[in-house]
Amino acid sequence: MRRSAPGSRTTSVELFYDLVFVFAFLSVTTLTASVFTPVNLYRFLLVLALLWWSWTGFARMGNAFRADQGMLPLVGVVTVAATFLLVLSTPSAFATNREGWLPGPLVFAACYFVIRTAQLTVFAWADRADPARRRGLRIRFLAPTVATVLLVVAGTLPGRLAHGRFAVGLQLALWTLALLVEYIAGAILARQWWVVISAGHWAERHALIVLVALGESLIALGLGPKRGLPLTGPVAVAALLGVVIVAALWWAYFDTLRFALEQALHQARDPAARLRLARTVYTFLHLPMVAGIIFFALGLKDLLAEAASPTTPAWGPELGVLWAGVLFGGVGIYLLSLAGCWWLAERRARTPLLVTVLVLAAAVPAVARLHELNALAALAVLTCAGVAWETRGKDDRRRRVRRLALEEQIAAEAEQSRWREGHL
Repeated sequence: MRRSAPGSRTTSVELFYDLVFVFAFLSVTTLTASVFTPVNLYRFLLVLALLWWSWTGFARMGNAFRADQGMLPLVGVVTVAATFLLVLSTPSAFATNREGWLPGPLVFAACYFVIRTAQLTVFAWADRADPARRRGLRIRFLAPTVATVLLVVAGTLPGRLAHGRFAVGLQLALWTLALLVEYIAGAILARQWWVVISAGHWAERHALIVLVALGESLIALGLGPKRGLPLTGPVAVAALLGVVIVAALWWAYFDTLRFALEQALHQARDPAARLRLARTVYTFLHLPMVAGIIFFALGLKDLLAEAASPTTPAWGPELGVLWAGVLFGGVGIYLLSLAGCWWLAERRARTPLLVTVLVLAAAVPAVARLHELNALAALAVLTCAGVAWETRGKDDRRRRVRRLALEEQIAAEAEQSRWREGHL
């Protein structure tokens, strides 16, 4: 294995791993949309949080070691295979065994254990010569082991109970406890064993996963409830409005914030300060950001199902409070996460983003009574207006951040050209 360098960037193996997450996000969204209940929505959040923790562990591994060198591509393939099987087992992860099916809860738990132990084994092998770090290996392996045991118990114990509602509550409680074990242990142990070697790699990996989530919303927009949407007027209008909203969400992150966060991470020379920024802004705040995008995709998928149906009115039925909360709440969670990133990175309150979030929340009761396409148009107007206000409000700060990012890119390209001239 080869250690990463401060200037290392994302490798093709890591991009290959992210392809599985396109499938994962799409599958989780489709499953949640098929049976949309509060319990199923909470299950979706639990699965998403565990998927995120699996992904961020792979991102930490790629930050410490060159993921495309030595044996690490093999570890990446094992991780991809286990993640793919984990996603396939998600529909039955909370259910009792069906005839002819593999036990979904046990397959999910086993795949999760393989993913987490594969990542930790790489760090264990690298730290084998360091007595202090070697002594902490058992503690580091303890969290995924305990989480896996809780997932196994959650998949086997509730099915033996007679009272269905109590069994569901127990199962969700065990899953929640497994999630808390991983996140709390990870937050505590990271202070002792994790160092962000390449700020550029860390920022780029999280920007790419946000791009994956936005891509999933476009896939949901293109496929709708089933492959091949009829090209009707309502479907065309919904598609155009959906693209406008996705573009606005992309702009809100990638225009300036992506560069500002990476520059703040580079400027944090102290390892502890850099770790706090990397953990809080990226590991924790990017999770609700991704969840907000998937919530929006979930609402968009249901709206397209209504728009494509010949039995509904031309502009769709009334949106309803529940789906209004999903659509507007998803965009609001995303924008609120962006505001949190700005505050933690630069201690600047982004008033336009916060006001837009408040307006989106206040608009839910009103838009719930609108026809679905009218409500989607209102969401597009509010989102674009808020993002445009945010962009205009940055003024000189936006120009400075983007100028620094461009100068860095030009300098890196010039250095690469000089090396190629001398060696290739």
